[in-house]
Amino acid sequence: MNDNKTKRIASLIASATEIVYGLGCEAWLVGRSHECDYPPTVSALSMLTEPNIILSGTSADIDRRIKDIIADGLFVYRVDKKALEVYSPDIILTQDQCDVCAVSLRDVEAALCDWMGHKVEIISLKPDGLPEVFKDIKKVAKALGVEARGDTLVSDMNARMARIEAALSEHDERPSIACIEWIDPLMAAGNWIPELVGKSGGTSVFGESGRHSPWMSWDQLKEADPDVIAIMPCGFSIPRSRQEMPILAGKSGWSDLKAVRRQRVFLTDGNQYFNRPGPRLVESLEILAELLHPGLFDYGHHGTGWVHFFAAN
Repeated sequence: MNDNKTKRIASLIASATEIVYGLGCEAWLVGRSHECDYPPTVSALSMLTEPNIILSGTSADIDRRIKDIIADGLFVYRVDKKALEVYSPDIILTQDQCDVCAVSLRDVEAALCDWMGHKVEIISLKPDGLPEVFKDIKKVAKALGVEARGDTLVSDMNARMARIEAALSEHDERPSIACIEWIDPLMAAGNWIPELVGKSGGTSVFGESGRHSPWMSWDQLKEADPDVIAIMPCGFSIPRSRQEMPILAGKSGWSDLKAVRRQRVFLTDGNQYFNRPGPRLVESLEILAELLHPGLFDYGHHGTGWVHFFAAN
């Protein structure tokens, strides 16, 4: 395949849609998942998936519903088989990194088990850490026949990240930070987040690079007492996270935490940035740099990518 031969793409994961966009192939998309909302123009595409659970309520309610449906051996998301047949994609982009975060490879295979149409190539992404994110970008680029664009995109991302690291080369301060990926129950951010924290001049107190996000207790957070707390729940916008914050701010000892006393608790748009392993992880790194070193970095993400959290607001 070459740049002149287009493919019909169904992207069933938001990060993959952003990768396709970053590769300059947005026009090849014929369908998207219910979570795909960037770039905004993809909203015109038909949705090919939907959740099998109610996503309203508290984070504890959502967590319980997800655990119940998984315990029953059911799918968290549903793929619209009829819509897939109608749009007849050549390539389907999905993932097998997390059955909870988005439509999985298992969901797609189940939807295609009785497909009688033409052969479809399923590209499944598994970004456990930052190196795998770059690998997946190149994997998608190869499948689309635009390998050179994939190399360029990855090189550009690495160059932008390297500039941040270079600016920190003579800066010794490495503030500790707790990145919270779920509020109730508490979960720390793992996978690529600890790597981004390191590149942004911080020390991640929870989570390991390349490994799934770990559950944690309130006592563990109190004991770690980080310099900074960044709230980035999976799939939550800043206003949605703010609704959940009384759960944390109401904990015994909250006001005694160093980050709270120094007003270094931040709400971030986890849905748009940190939870999506694609090109905008560079912006996620910029946000972390702003939070950790406000005197050194200002990329203009305040108000959209992050805001301060005060218990009274």
